[in-house]
Amino acid sequence: MIVFTVWQSEHQYRGFSFEGHAEYAEAGSDLVCAAVSVLALNTVNSIETFTEDCFRQELSEDGGYLKMEFPDTVSEKSSLLVDSLVLGIRSIQAEYGEKYITLTFEEV
Repeated sequence: MIVFTVWQSEHQYRGFSFEGHAEYAEAGSDLVCAAVSVLALNTVNSIETFTEDCFRQELSEDGGYLKMEFPDTVSEKSSLLVDSLVLGIRSIQAEYGEKYITLTFEEV
């Protein structure tokens, strides 16, 4: 199962992470894992390309872990990009079920 966590502080994003594998299908054919990975990596790349926000990231080589944190204030652009990520993760969860992916929000 993929555990996707979004951190917020006073209604502002502080970061997100995902860990695990969906095990929806065999490795290399797992659409749920691929979709989550693409959404998360595209969000990180978009924040880096289209904003001036600073962030830290950790990424595992096997693709089963990504952590991204904002150490400072988050711009409206980055907030919108993370909103889009959350929308995508919710859509995947609605389509494939909580058996394969959970989405949680934590106040930090």
